[in-house]
Amino acid sequence: MSWQPQYRSSKFRHVYGKAASKDKCYDCVPITRNVHDNQFCTVNPHFIAVVTECAGGGAFLVIPIHQTGKLDPHYPKICGHKGNVLDIKWNPFNDFVIASCSEDATVKIWDIPKHLLTKNITTPKKELLGHVRRVGLIEWHPTANNILFSSGYDYKIMVWNLDFKDTVISNPVKVLDAHKDVVLSMSFNTDGSLLATACRDRKIRLIDPRAGTVVQEATYKSHRVHKVLFLGNMKKLFSTGTSRWNNRQIALWDQNDLSVPLLEEDLDGSSGLLFPFYDSDTHMLYVVGKGDGNIRYYEISPEKPYLTYLMEYRSHLPQKGIGVMPKRGLDVSACEIFRFYKLIPAKSLIEPISMIVPRRSESYQEDIYPLTTGAQPALTAQEWLSGVNKGPLLVSLRPGSGTVNSLPRFLEPEPADLSQHQDWAGEMLSEEMEDLSEAEVSRKHLKVEEKLPDHKQMCISNGFDVFECPPPKTENELLQMFYRQQEEIRRLRELVNQRDVQIKQLQLELRNFCTNTGRY
Repeated sequence: MSWQPQYRSSKFRHVYGKAASKDKCYDCVPITRNVHDNQFCTVNPHFIAVVTECAGGGAFLVIPIHQTGKLDPHYPKICGHKGNVLDIKWNPFNDFVIASCSEDATVKIWDIPKHLLTKNITTPKKELLGHVRRVGLIEWHPTANNILFSSGYDYKIMVWNLDFKDTVISNPVKVLDAHKDVVLSMSFNTDGSLLATACRDRKIRLIDPRAGTVVQEATYKSHRVHKVLFLGNMKKLFSTGTSRWNNRQIALWDQNDLSVPLLEEDLDGSSGLLFPFYDSDTHMLYVVGKGDGNIRYYEISPEKPYLTYLMEYRSHLPQKGIGVMPKRGLDVSACEIFRFYKLIPAKSLIEPISMIVPRRSESYQEDIYPLTTGAQPALTAQEWLSGVNKGPLLVSLRPGSGTVNSLPRFLEPEPADLSQHQDWAGEMLSEEMEDLSEAEVSRKHLKVEEKLPDHKQMCISNGFDVFECPPPKTENELLQMFYRQQEEIRRLRELVNQRDVQIKQLQLELRNFCTNTGRY
């Protein structure tokens, strides 16, 4: 990479990785020995699911997120597949529904009970039959409810609508057959209107998932792609793969022009796969190497140099797979901005790794926790299939703020509706003001005047009357006043931040109200 200035303004420049203590890890977990190039782990705020070894078919474990320590060797499994489980994914809008795919060419949807598992679960909620060869990848749609994508070794990507009441679904709503080889990776843009795929034929394709047409196709032969990832709303793609000399390589692409990458960089000569993860809230990119213990992280910018290296978390224990906790499950009091769950089969261990921004203050840090994707769908399955696009509904991570649905990222309410709503609110406010009698208004005015002191008495700063208290004469008095002013400034900033959050929440509720009324 080209040389960059040593000093760079970034609040994430000093982010560091912190591994959990042994008592907060998951021990004695029989992690799968399958060599398939997948993560084998998926996490949500309630459970961690990991593919495990099982005789006579495929299985995976679902462990409550707070049940750390040694795992019972007879702990119940989800074991309804007839072949090895290749991929598992939690439903982003229901923490108790998980999808799995297997070498038996099926995709199954499972309901996980809220109480502790007491016996093996062998009967799925739904079974999706359509692929003729093993299914290697599954992905949930990021904004539409109950839309699932599956990719198999029959070179097809199938789109499933799970709103059907049938237990066995044999007909997908759409089949994408634009690939001539096995699909290695799938990634959606923010509103789910585009699907990026990496194929074994070394091409990156940008597909309209509803029309089934290829919008863009990369034919750049110097980069053999393995994984591809949409970088939020930056209109860029990030890919990992290998170079012509079999060095591990990363590349950055313009979404509108896939002919030549914007950036291309060799990392090392290892043979393990690289898994990319992007945090659209902080614009940080994490690259995790399979078979080694390193996690590299970068910061993405819309202008050159696009990719800025920050730091690298290193460990002597290699990882076979990795899971990622959604933002709504992080510990904001510890300034945690990302959390990995590292699969270590050599020790039968799952180790959480927290990425932390070092801050001295224990208060909520709003600058590193903007509104993030919540657990509510923005669209129904039928709305998305009919052509509607909406960004995800956003929530605040501030403790006690609750789940406040926000306006989708790329959806703007109609100005007419918003102005009508504002006019209606203004009319209601004026009517209420007219209802107050003149006597009550004058009485309140008199009370306010009685409470107001003279100008001389109001000139108080940090508890000192500037007219009565003389200016500091010694350095010690000056420092005391300075520290008290700093404390007052800090308190006022926190108060302003709280008011800003309340204003944002009210604005989001107003916009959602306008959107819902406009829809119906």
